[in-house]
Amino acid sequence: MAPPSFLKSAIVITVATLISKILGSVFLIPLQNIAGDEVFGIFRFVYPFYMVALILSVAGIPIAISKLISEARAQKSEENIRAIFLTSSILAACFGIISFTFMYFMSGALASWFWNETAQMALAIVSVTLLLAPYMAVYRGFFQGFDEMRPTAFSQVFEQCIRAGVTLVVAYVFVQLQTEDQTLAGYVMYGSVAGVLVSLVYLRVTFQRSPYRPKVSTPYSMDTFVSWGKRILSLSIPVAIGTLTMALLNLVDSLTIPNALSGEPGKLYGLYGRGVTLVQIATVFSSAIILPLIPRITQAMVKKKQDEAKSVVARSLKMAHLVSWPAALGLAALAVPINIALFTDNQGSTAIALLGISSLFTSFSVLTTGILQGLNRAKAAAVIILLAVVAKAVMNSLLVQGWGIEGAAAATTIIYMLIWAINAIIARTVLPHDIQWRTPIVCFAASVVMSGVIATPWLLLELSSRSAALLYVIVAVPIGAMVYAGLVIGGKALRREEFAAMPYIGRFFAQRNQ
Repeated sequence: MAPPSFLKSAIVITVATLISKILGSVFLIPLQNIAGDEVFGIFRFVYPFYMVALILSVAGIPIAISKLISEARAQKSEENIRAIFLTSSILAACFGIISFTFMYFMSGALASWFWNETAQMALAIVSVTLLLAPYMAVYRGFFQGFDEMRPTAFSQVFEQCIRAGVTLVVAYVFVQLQTEDQTLAGYVMYGSVAGVLVSLVYLRVTFQRSPYRPKVSTPYSMDTFVSWGKRILSLSIPVAIGTLTMALLNLVDSLTIPNALSGEPGKLYGLYGRGVTLVQIATVFSSAIILPLIPRITQAMVKKKQDEAKSVVARSLKMAHLVSWPAALGLAALAVPINIALFTDNQGSTAIALLGISSLFTSFSVLTTGILQGLNRAKAAAVIILLAVVAKAVMNSLLVQGWGIEGAAAATTIIYMLIWAINAIIARTVLPHDIQWRTPIVCFAASVVMSGVIATPWLLLELSSRSAALLYVIVAVPIGAMVYAGLVIGGKALRREEFAAMPYIGRFFAQRNQ
């Protein structure tokens, strides 16, 4: 059994990640309501550029630093801890300056090439965030190396709360002032700058007061920087690319879809962004439940306990089936009422339904990429993602011109399906494990029945008002959940001991059954 401190840290970081991801996705809905589809389209265009630059600058650093500091702690080497922290800080400064410089000074060219000049101001403003964000990653990785997850957790929540709050307030104020769309889209990006700044200040203050600060007076040399820099980069770069899946594919959409759309590309891309936002919300829940299992795979492989690793993989896949099938088919079934309830009209509902289906494969792509990383196949996962990016660009070019945003949604679904399939094949090659067919079959069948139950009344009632759609969704979701749960339990998709073996959820059910 894990020590209580570890369990508490795991719970804290899981809950904080869930909250921050929900906030990061949900606030886009009132943003669209306040600012409209044109501003929302610019926001959806700009944000993937920022996220790709941010993840490349940040994503792998906390994991690399935490791993290296953990090793240094085991060796009781405070000098190495100081060297790791200083080296990563220098790398963060370099990454931040390079990514900011590129994005700021290329904002005009990027906007003109892939959208239009209306997006330049938004790109330039959000690039400022890239100067600050890499330092957040350094502090988070430092604390995680000491098994202290609270600073990371709190900083994530602070960042998203400030970001969402400032963005919505700015949007509301400048809409009231009748600010033109391109200026408004730029101003709302100050929310991201404010969120990162507040989070960084919190982490810096926490670090200054921390008992973990290394107290070493030996000189820091260029040889030390080169030595530790190579180790940090070798660990962080594959992880960063593996984390880029959704951000890179969203960037490809920003680069290819608007130019292929006819009519009003800004507004149409905003409609497509509605579905992407809902998919992000749908995958948040599955990722938050599934991903805490991944570190267990790494631990089992390090200890050469293959049976334990196989067991964790099997449980994580079952959890994915349990959560992802109803989320995907439920979103597809309720695409029209959800669209009206959240975004005021039913435009783009077909694309939302297709993207709802893609959330199933998105969840499995996230999971299987994590499994490959846990199996020390991070480089293979990175190559798969880079190939998927190229394939997505080609498919967008082929499908968007003929079918518009529905073609883009279909391309997204196909690409995530391929990522999942290839990841699964490699994972089974590295760690042979049996496929349990009962759970996916029961979950699929239960989700189909559930979707029919919640979609049929809407088709018969032919409602159209926003209040009626919102009420319908509020009633349909819990009914669908109960129908699905009853069918899954009746179909015996999971055994009692499998429930008991699951982190957090299993413990709850086990206690209730005692």
